[in-house]
Amino acid sequence: MTTTLLRTAADLHARARTGRRAVVMTMGALHEGHATLIRTARGIAGPEGEVVVTVFVNPLQFGAGEDLDRYPRTLDADVGLAGRSGADVVFAPAVDEVYPGGEPQVRVSAGPMGERLEGSSRPGHFDGMLTVVAKLLHLTRPDVALYGQKDAQQLALIRRMVRDLNFGVEIVGVPTVREEDGLALSSRNRYLSAAERRTALALSRALFAGQDRHAAQEALRARAREVPATRARAEALSALGESRAAADAHAVATAVPGGPAAVRAAARQVLDEAARLQPPLRLDYLALVDPSDFTEIGDDFTGEAVLAVAARVGATRLIDNIPLTFGTLGAAS
Repeated sequence: MTTTLLRTAADLHARARTGRRAVVMTMGALHEGHATLIRTARGIAGPEGEVVVTVFVNPLQFGAGEDLDRYPRTLDADVGLAGRSGADVVFAPAVDEVYPGGEPQVRVSAGPMGERLEGSSRPGHFDGMLTVVAKLLHLTRPDVALYGQKDAQQLALIRRMVRDLNFGVEIVGVPTVREEDGLALSSRNRYLSAAERRTALALSRALFAGQDRHAAQEALRARAREVPATRARAEALSALGESRAAADAHAVATAVPGGPAAVRAAARQVLDEAARLQPPLRLDYLALVDPSDFTEIGDDFTGEAVLAVAARVGATRLIDNIPLTFGTLGAAS
C-alpha cells in the first residue's frame, strides 16, 4: 500500500476521514515490535479506517547524559516498514511543529507513579513522555492509540492520564515482541556488541526464571489442595520434584500461591550471575509491582502483577517485564 509522509498537523487534519483512526506513536528506528503494533492497529481500524504512525524523537524525555544525540534516526526505512505493516500515514513532525514556542512551560505531571522505578532512575522522564503523548493525541486526533506492553510503566501512566484528564481515546496495550533468543525487541538493541548482547539476555532469562518459579508454586498449591491428607499432600508434592515443599506439605498448602518473595529470588539469582559476566550486567532495579500504581506487592497480594527489570550492559540501558497472576489457581502466567 502507498504510505503518505506528512510533516505538519495541518496536512494531517486536511485528510478526509471515513472510519476509525488508529495511532501508533514511535521515536523511529522501527523494528518488528513496532510492526506488530502497526498490524494490530490495521486490524482495529479495518479497511475503512486509517492507521497513522508518528515518528518523533522527543527531547523532553531524555535526561542529562542520556542518548538523545545518538538515538537512531532512520526515517526512510521507517516509512518503508510502516507501509509494509499497514500504515496509511507516517506523521514525522519537526521539533518546532510539536513545540512551536520552544520547550513548553506547562507540562503534564506523571504524579507519584511517575517517580517510581523508571521515574526514579530517570527523573522527569515520564513528565516529558506524557506531555508529548498528550500533544500528539491532540495533533493526530485518534479514536484509538496503541502502545507496547514492554514499556509497562509508560502504558500504565498513559492510561491513567487518559482517564484522569478525560481524553476521548481508547488505549490498547500490545504484548511484548521478542527475538528468538528471548531478548525483547528495542531500538537500543542495535547498540549492543555481540558480547554485550549475550550478557543482556539475562534480563529475559531472569523474568522467565521468576515466571517458572511462579508456575511451579501454583502447581504445588493446586496439587496440595486436591488431597486432604498431610501424607498424601507430601507424596503429591514429592512427585513434582519439590523435596523441600514435600517435607512440609501443610505449609505449602496454606502458603500464598505463587510466593512473590520466591519469584523475586529466582529472578535475582539470574541477575546476580550476570553481574559476574564479562561484560557485566549492572542492575538498575528488579521489581514485582501492582500495575495500577507500580508499588511493590506483598506476600498476600492477589491479582495481576508485573515483574519488571532494568539494567545497563556497557553504555546501553535496557528494560523488560512480564505479567503474572497471583492467587488464581490454574491461571496462565
